[in-house]
Amino acid sequence: MARVKRGMVSRRKHNKLLKLAKGYTGTKGRLVRTAKQAVLHAGAYAFHGRKLRKRDFRSLWITRISGAVKQQGLSYSVFMNKLQKSNIVLDRKILSDLVVNDPAAFKHIVDTVKAK
Repeated sequence: MARVKRGMVSRRKHNKLLKLAKGYTGTKGRLVRTAKQAVLHAGAYAFHGRKLRKRDFRSLWITRISGAVKQQGLSYSVFMNKLQKSNIVLDRKILSDLVVNDPAAFKHIVDTVKAK
């Protein structure tokens, strides 16, 4: 059986890994073994962070809506319940955007919900 020399393949794999670890401090950006661990951990954190971002934004939207509705004399839960009963189909993202960018429209929605 012929001898296989893997120098080029290993070098290519190492360079690819070190490129992913570019910007890491200390040995994490220079040594292959620690760089590999750092890149794997970074990938895990990034994956988890993408899931957390969705939670964080929903929480932000709810906080914004709650604050704006309290100024109108309603609680958040009562407002969302009346919104659903009055068949207004707006999600929290859109309502939050209205609170920030178009308070008059949001006030109109709250008045409509209060009337029912």
